[in-house]
Amino acid sequence: MSKMQLHETTTHQPDVAILVSLVTSETKQNGINSDYSLAELVQLAETAGVEVAGTVVQHREKPDPRWLIGKGKVLELRDLITQHGANTAIFDQELSGAQVRNLEGMLDVKIIDRTQLILDIFAQRAKTREGIIQVELAQLTYLLPRLSGHGKNLSRLGGGIGTRGPGESQLETDRRHIRRRIGELKRQLEEVTRHRQLHRARRKESGVVQIALVGYTNAGKSTLLKALTSADVFVENRLFATLDPTTRLFPLPGRKEVVLTDTVGFIQNLPHDLVAAFRATLEEVNEADLILHVVDASSPMREEQIEVVDRILNDLGAGGKPQIMLFNKKDLCPPEQLEMLPAGEGYLKISAFDERDLAAVREAVQRKLSGGTKSYRIPAERGDLASVLYRIGEVVDKQIDDEDLIYEIDVNQADFEKYGYRLAPFLIPQQEAPEDNTTNDGID
Repeated sequence: MSKMQLHETTTHQPDVAILVSLVTSETKQNGINSDYSLAELVQLAETAGVEVAGTVVQHREKPDPRWLIGKGKVLELRDLITQHGANTAIFDQELSGAQVRNLEGMLDVKIIDRTQLILDIFAQRAKTREGIIQVELAQLTYLLPRLSGHGKNLSRLGGGIGTRGPGESQLETDRRHIRRRIGELKRQLEEVTRHRQLHRARRKESGVVQIALVGYTNAGKSTLLKALTSADVFVENRLFATLDPTTRLFPLPGRKEVVLTDTVGFIQNLPHDLVAAFRATLEEVNEADLILHVVDASSPMREEQIEVVDRILNDLGAGGKPQIMLFNKKDLCPPEQLEMLPAGEGYLKISAFDERDLAAVREAVQRKLSGGTKSYRIPAERGDLASVLYRIGEVVDKQIDDEDLIYEIDVNQADFEKYGYRLAPFLIPQQEAPEDNTTNDGID
């Protein structure tokens, strides 16, 4: 065991925290539900392994530049920390380095904000080399301009929230070293990104159809991936239970297999540095032919969660992608709540544990990807086009008409857009399709 590890093992005390939220006029104008945001902060803290001892909320016109909250509320917070024996204060809003330093001087406890808490959870969950690089890069990018505000935090504790990932020893180094480390991580990430792009290019060349699962954290994406593909993925009812994206083959009713990728869960106020670091991973969404947007139908904040996901998709440039919205966890909803959900084409109310609902998802995906039915008259000597016909969709009928073969194809829209141009001269206009009075040669 290293000296660093020994220090963490012997000195780290469990984190007991008071959570703090500031509600300003700007918060209300932006339509942010401060109660929900604070409840989510409680979930985030518990996910990070923190014991939540209490909460403090202040309403004021604008943030205090020195402490974020007012001085009187800081003193009230200090009394609450003493009363509960807390060693950490977690703020729902992002803090500047100066605010961290001032709060630390007044409260004499570790100061963490929402961004740092989310980064810490990601540091716990990252398992692949790419995920670890991305999280460390995001943490260092976030901490670089705030180093002067974290001195006592780092000397006080050898572990716990806010010091995972890069580790205490790196966070105590000077800015020059951290800038050098950031440069090194960016180079490593570029290499990983290059390999990911090669895999994407190979998938495109092979004509593989890609589908991305997106949604608010804890909406049930991983559970759905496991149910649809029998994937061996980690599933747990907590925020950011899975971090690294998982890709599996997804069989459709027409016997065609597509690729289904589970992406990292979104959350409101997702740290900008984290989005930037995870852009290579999130770009899997941009490459998708179809997006399955998974929504927790049982959440009272589902509309706000949908807005967060849509906003992040737009930021990534994937807002215009074809999409099916899956209202998951319907088994947890009362009938009147289910009736309020949108219905019709592009919407499904499902439970990931109901096989009939899973079959409905497969059918909906098949329909969404389908470009309808098209008929082609192929001269007998153009046998080279047979492979293209089978590539653009499923052959549902084949007939002989004189010296030509007439194929009826249930088209896959994504494949048709890639390869259909080769068949354009042989397309039979819908009104000219032959009557069904020729010799039927069966279905190939």
